[in-house]
Amino acid sequence: MNEGEKKVVSRMIALYCRSKHSSGKELCTECRSLQEYALQRLETCRFGEEKPTCAKCPVHCYKNSMREKIKEVMRFAGPRMLLVHPVAAIRHLYRERRHDRDFTAKVKANRNR
Repeated sequence: MNEGEKKVVSRMIALYCRSKHSSGKELCTECRSLQEYALQRLETCRFGEEKPTCAKCPVHCYKNSMREKIKEVMRFAGPRMLLVHPVAAIRHLYRERRHDRDFTAKVKANRNR
């Protein structure tokens, strides 16, 4: 699995936690649990390196409660990543666009067979 994706989600959760729950460097229990769950889901994603963004993925592998939590984190942290981690945010956006485009093309090609 792409280590860059893991770093981005970890940074987003850390940014969210520092702003909402704790002022220290350690994640609170709830955010640590979410991070472990998200990293485990990324590690076992059946699409591997070709994984699209979760919003475009045909398989929803997060359970509903965790999906809502990660959406909240991403809505909050996503825009702030450009200020806090600009290089990582831009790389993520580039990879996201490229992977989504490539994944969509493969899905369409498989449907036309």
